[in-house]
Amino acid sequence: MPAFTKSARFWTIAFGIWFIVLNILSHGSHLHAPDGWAFDIPHFDKIAHFGYFFGGAGLLSAAYFLSKRPPWKKLILTVTLTVSVIGIWDEFHQSFFENRSGNDPYDWLADTLGAFCGTIVFRRVHRKVL
Repeated sequence: MPAFTKSARFWTIAFGIWFIVLNILSHGSHLHAPDGWAFDIPHFDKIAHFGYFFGGAGLLSAAYFLSKRPPWKKLILTVTLTVSVIGIWDEFHQSFFENRSGNDPYDWLADTLGAFCGTIVFRRVHRKVL
């Protein structure tokens, strides 16, 4: 891996970009399978929430790990709670746009589970990634 990936600043900036993109995506319409697909994936938006917040938790985990070297339980708890609160913000933010429903507790649950799983996976692969 390049040397810059061992910098907490790099991962903090990446997480900041993740947050900005999240807010941009919150303005758009609901996620759905493109027209012409032979199948429709049930609850695709929940899968998308899980995946996006999984990635965000990985970025924040790397930034926090490299800056503070906290114990693993503290890292997992802190990152999961932080990203979960961002999920609450995302749902609240979506409620201000007509084409978004917002305040969906199941979206927030998918965000939180994605965040938790992202930190767990980061713990398992951090030596290979950093």
